[in-house]
Amino acid sequence: MASKTTQKKQPEATQQRKPSKREKRQKFVVYLMIVTMLLTSLLAGAGMFL
Repeated sequence: MASKTTQKKQPEATQQRKPSKREKRQKFVVYLMIVTMLLTSLLAGAGMFL
C-alpha cells in the first residue's frame, strides 16, 4: 500500500514578511550614517593634504 504524502503549511515565522515603515526608516538612517561617516573621513583626509 502506498502512503500518501501531504504537504504541511509552513509556519508563519519562516515565511517572508514585508518590513514595517519603522524598520525601513531605521535601515535608511543606518545607511545614511555610514555614508556620512565615510564622506567625513574622506574630506578630513583630503583636508590634511590641501
